[in-house]
Amino acid sequence: MWNDAHVPIDYWVRVYAGVLGKVIGVYLGRPFENWSHERIAEQLGEINGYVHDRLNVPLIVTDDDISGTLTFIRALSDYGCARDITPAQIGHTWLNYLIENEAVLWWGGLGNSTEHTAYLRLKDGVEAPASGSIALNGQVVAEQIGSQIFIDGWGMVAPGEPELAADLARRAASVSHDGEAIYGAQVIAAMVAQAFIESDVNRLIDTGLSVIPATSTIYRLISQVRAWHATVPDWRDARDLLDAHFGYATYGGNCHIVPNHGLIVLALLYGEGSFDRSMMIVNTAGWDTDCNSGNLGCLLGIMNGLEGLENGYDWRGPVADRLYLPTADGGRSITDALTESVHLTNIGLSLHGEPPIVPKGGSRFHFELPGALQGFTAVFGFSSDDRSDDRSGDASGDRSGDRSDDRVVLENVEGFSKRGKRSLAIRWRKGEPVSRLRVSTPTFIPSREVGNFFDQPGYRLLASPTIYPGQVVCARVTADPLNAAALDVRLAIEHYGADDELVGMHGDRHTVAPGQAVELTWTVPDTDGQPTATIGIELVEAGGSAGSVYLDELGWSGPPTARFNRPAARLARLGTHGSGPSMWRKAWVDALDARSRIADRDGWPEPYRLIQNVGRGLLMHGTREWTDYEVRVSMTPHLCRLGGVAVRVQGMQRYYALLLDATTTRLVRRFEGRDTVLAETTGGWPTGTTSDLQLAVVGNHLIATVNGLEILSTEDPDDLFTGGGIGLVVEEGRIGCDSVEVGAVSR
Repeated sequence: MWNDAHVPIDYWVRVYAGVLGKVIGVYLGRPFENWSHERIAEQLGEINGYVHDRLNVPLIVTDDDISGTLTFIRALSDYGCARDITPAQIGHTWLNYLIENEAVLWWGGLGNSTEHTAYLRLKDGVEAPASGSIALNGQVVAEQIGSQIFIDGWGMVAPGEPELAADLARRAASVSHDGEAIYGAQVIAAMVAQAFIESDVNRLIDTGLSVIPATSTIYRLISQVRAWHATVPDWRDARDLLDAHFGYATYGGNCHIVPNHGLIVLALLYGEGSFDRSMMIVNTAGWDTDCNSGNLGCLLGIMNGLEGLENGYDWRGPVADRLYLPTADGGRSITDALTESVHLTNIGLSLHGEPPIVPKGGSRFHFELPGALQGFTAVFGFSSDDRSDDRSGDASGDRSGDRSDDRVVLENVEGFSKRGKRSLAIRWRKGEPVSRLRVSTPTFIPSREVGNFFDQPGYRLLASPTIYPGQVVCARVTADPLNAAALDVRLAIEHYGADDELVGMHGDRHTVAPGQAVELTWTVPDTDGQPTATIGIELVEAGGSAGSVYLDELGWSGPPTARFNRPAARLARLGTHGSGPSMWRKAWVDALDARSRIADRDGWPEPYRLIQNVGRGLLMHGTREWTDYEVRVSMTPHLCRLGGVAVRVQGMQRYYALLLDATTTRLVRRFEGRDTVLAETTGGWPTGTTSDLQLAVVGNHLIATVNGLEILSTEDPDDLFTGGGIGLVVEEGRIGCDSVEVGAVSR
């Protein structure tokens, strides 16, 4: 059961099951979050499956429970996976990945939202744990539920080590919470850690109790719920007792931890370890349904493994692994449960001195665990490829939501893999023209929801595409030996067009005979500044017989070669003073005081107008996978303290930058809110004068060029940031930006 480093043999599989359990629980409970038990019973009845369609909301949503859980744990990897990570370092992780009022948290204001209160403390220089303390914020604010809903990851990186999980949870929770909220978080984290090796519900609860004081309210609550379980047969009667003794009438604030923690324990006991029954109880019971369901789903996912998610209702199929992490690191926003499980597993392995797992050599889509679809869905109906420019428009309109099609089945199967054990089977029925089949996964914001659900304040889907022009895509596809005939296959993307419609582009056809495998390679072409929306493969010219192909892996590498300006097609259609929605604007993660100042909406002559009232703001693009590249921008300072361009941007507080003010030009490393000057020279930029700035990064070497002249070259001796996107930087004022290009280093 254990390897030599005291990590369970099936560690990755159970982490994946835990991530799935978390997102399933959140998606299940989110549509009726904060409904009363009575309202749920009257309008929805028992919650035995997803009800989003009955309430006319999407299933796959942005949510603080998922975003916070899978974002704040990145403090460990960002600080070298040290077991002695401090609350202050975790607090700086908040400041790095959060964009105020935009994503991850409920931004309810000082003294109203616990997490927003803590963020404002951190922003004002109050280090954690003081930022979340009762002494500073008061008991009611400090003891709300947020500490618990974000905590599962700290248990998942400590398999079989509940004491370590509880200690990490204490440090993480103290950034924003105190008192009973710390104890509730420690109980959940300890049980999550122990669930890797323990499947008895009562022993798990004993483990949770062992890490908190017996004098605490959480300890007394758990003990009382256990006593009710022993004497009260019906969970509904026990829920009424919980409400009477530990409910919202007793524990105030917007969403106190005590009542909701009690529901998790109640559903765990009365659910008797069953995922389906426990989900029914914890969601039908009401209160903070997505939070409670998410915590319990993660715990039961780990405890029961993947098999426990497949005993009845189809929880996994509608989700297909899809999830969103909207943060200041926009290239990580569009992701999936299998990808995130790899990140968490590697943090846990690093904590134990073990090397990371690298499925299929690091291919982004590898399908290496049972049932994993990694967001892939199938659709018929795109137009033919007869255009001479090898560019195909999409005849089916906007298909950016649930794109599954019952004429084709996608299934994770064993075999048909060169570097691994599993692949994605694509099976179609007899009689369907395979020249009309595309199988793809999202690489950016799905457009149908833009402007409504994903534009909610506090839960906005901030993202940059995961793939860009100039990058090289590689995939491996095998045709089933029983296919009746050969077929053609090609790589394909969709990108957004001038009216935000999806436009298809594809690589060359490759013929695959039955039983044959083919390696596909394609360099993503220019998209006129528009973001990619999906990537996948197209099957063409296979006749009308039933058949199957197997996608073994798909990934991409290399620097982008792209120009991020107002797309020419859109400019021609709308004129300089355009208006209306535009996905090219949304591909920038906006962390400026004056939001949405990309000129397509405002009618300004330059594509980008950077405005920051207080402190430093960034407009960011790209992914953590970008390593060696150069960025070129044309900027005009109008009124600002300083500005410039950044590379290897990893959030709000982690990047390298070329910064200019009126008298000085500097190369700096930004970390924890402070600049370390790596090199500088006299001479800045005059107000109102346009300058062409170029910043190249290769390894730990930075080269800065201004107006065609190399003026600074230096190295970061600590080699702190090895990858990241680009950023346009402004501090206290306004800068116009006319051109942004990124590509391979030219020297």
